[in-house]
Amino acid sequence: MRKTFFLLLLSVAFGSASARVEFDKYFDGRTLRVDYTFAGDSARQEIFVSEYVSLPNWYGRRVNLDTLLLEGTGDVVMRSLADGKKIYCYSFNSHFQDWMGTEQALTLKCAYEHVVLMPMPRDKVEIEIRLFDFKQRPVTVLKHEFDPKDILVRSLASVKGPETKILVASGSPQECIDLAIVAEGYTKDELPLFYEDAQRMVDELFRYEPFKSNKHCFNVVAVGAESAESGISEPAKGIWRNTACKTLYDFLYIKRLIGVANLRMVNDLLAAVPYEHIVVLANSSEYGGCGVYNSYDITPAHNAGTLPVFVHEFGHSFGGLGDEYFYDEMYTQYYYPDVEPWNENLTTLCDFRRKWADMLPEGAEIPTSVTADQDPNDCTTIGVFEGGGDQTKGVYRPAFNCRMRTNTVPDFCPVCRRALQRVIDYHLKEMVTGR
Repeated sequence: MRKTFFLLLLSVAFGSASARVEFDKYFDGRTLRVDYTFAGDSARQEIFVSEYVSLPNWYGRRVNLDTLLLEGTGDVVMRSLADGKKIYCYSFNSHFQDWMGTEQALTLKCAYEHVVLMPMPRDKVEIEIRLFDFKQRPVTVLKHEFDPKDILVRSLASVKGPETKILVASGSPQECIDLAIVAEGYTKDELPLFYEDAQRMVDELFRYEPFKSNKHCFNVVAVGAESAESGISEPAKGIWRNTACKTLYDFLYIKRLIGVANLRMVNDLLAAVPYEHIVVLANSSEYGGCGVYNSYDITPAHNAGTLPVFVHEFGHSFGGLGDEYFYDEMYTQYYYPDVEPWNENLTTLCDFRRKWADMLPEGAEIPTSVTADQDPNDCTTIGVFEGGGDQTKGVYRPAFNCRMRTNTVPDFCPVCRRALQRVIDYHLKEMVTGR
């Protein structure tokens, strides 16, 4: 099993690293967008390059370029062809891998889009992209060379894009984490409502730690993409709407799961916008949502649980946090006793020392028993509570309750807060790894 970056073991110091990649040496300041197609069934999976796209500026991290913080369920590595040096890496989750865990994948071949943003190299590179199974083993790999002088790289430098409104302005895009909130299912006349809804989401996010203390690290822009029809598609009700992002409920045949099938379309809408992370805000009152690590977060704007759901899904998409609820309703087992989850807030006790063992109170019981007088909203006491990642047995979470478990608790647990802080620091501060 591949080991998660050593950051998970210890508190991390930041500063100069001897092997750091010099951004300006290898990259020209633009963005390379690679649109992939992941396709196959449960027996065989393949990766295809659909298109190369160039964007005028790079808004992603300029530090820790060759280091992964979290494993994800897939990763990308870029290497210089001139000297063989690894100059950029990136990890992610994808809908294709979610679909691989459904019963349909036994009998049906399907394809899903996935978009990866990378800094544009100055010279030719090799890009390697891998997808993993539920035991974190590579199941398919694609290596392809890329030449920045390729005449078929589609430039979006002159695209105007939808109107925008700045919600949080903390600094230059190169010095901050850039979040774009995209309107979905709002007609032109409804865009004033969208901007109000987007502001509510932002206000809610920055009520929670560690975002509250790090608001100065974020820029947030609302993108007023116009939809021809109001609302979003609900296939189970026979409702199909013409919207800017073509989102729909019942994604992967899961009623409350809202999905974005056309990720290229969403990223095209953002071509003129500084962005690293995407939130799609859906003009709907039906309960649902989705958060895909390093891809996007989608939340309905007008449900009673909208605000806590948005923060929960952002925990997935931004922080790579796992679900801490447990129903045993999934078709596929996602976590195995001999594999330590890559999510920082879940453990199988396979290699617990690299999770939150350093945060446990002295003499803490492992696993931690639940007492009869347990406070159902306790999100501060750290333990090792059984149940998480949809599984009642064999997976453990760090607190009895947390924002990653239910909508009723007031905060993330301390372990999730630390994990989110590490992601913020990873974007902005050079890490010393000793490697």
